[in-house]
This record gives sequence, C-alpha cells and structure tokens, in this order.
Amino acid sequence: MTGPGQRAVVETTLTASNSFVYVPGAGQELILRNPTAGAISCVIDGADGTVVPVQGVGNVDVSGGYSVGSIPAGAVRYIPLDTIAAYLQGAISITGSGLVAILMSK
Repeated sequence: MTGPGQRAVVETTLTASNSFVYVPGAGQELILRNPTAGAISCVIDGADGTVVPVQGVGNVDVSGGYSVGSIPAGAVRYIPLDTIAAYLQGAISITGSGLVAILMSK
C-alpha cells in the first residue's frame, strides 16, 4: 500500500478453520479484531512447516503453527506476515472462530 489516501478493505469473519494465500516478500499484513464479548485464541499454521534453523538458537519447531495467543474482547492484533514466514509454508489455515480478519498487501 503506497501513496496517499484511503483504501477499501475486505473484512472476513473467521469460522473454526479458514485459509489464505501468503506471498513471500510481498509485505502482506494481517489484522485480527475481536468484536466478541470474550477472548479468542488464534493459530496460523502452514501445512509444510517443520523445523527451521535459527542462528544463535538452534532448530525451532514451527510445525504447530504460529500462536497469536488469546486476543481479548475488543482487542486488535497486527501481524506483518513476512516476520512469521517460517510458519507459512504450504497450505495455510487460521483458527479463531469469531475474529474479524483483514489481509492487506503493500
């Protein structure tokens, strides 16, 4: 998203399991909003994620997906997807029934 001015976005209310397409290096951003009265947990999981070597840490298991954690009622989380690319290999699913998601690309 470059240049001045507003942009139209599409909001999607998540069900028990949803999917989206990640384009590496495209600057995609995911916004998750919780409009409900209770906290909702969310996990973003690429089907092909396994183990990723991380310098200074060793191997990190990404097979369980990226846990966004519990999103409180009325709260919003912003995730620059390139920062969690290791978790986004293969077909991607996202849980968090009731959350509202906005996927943006730059």
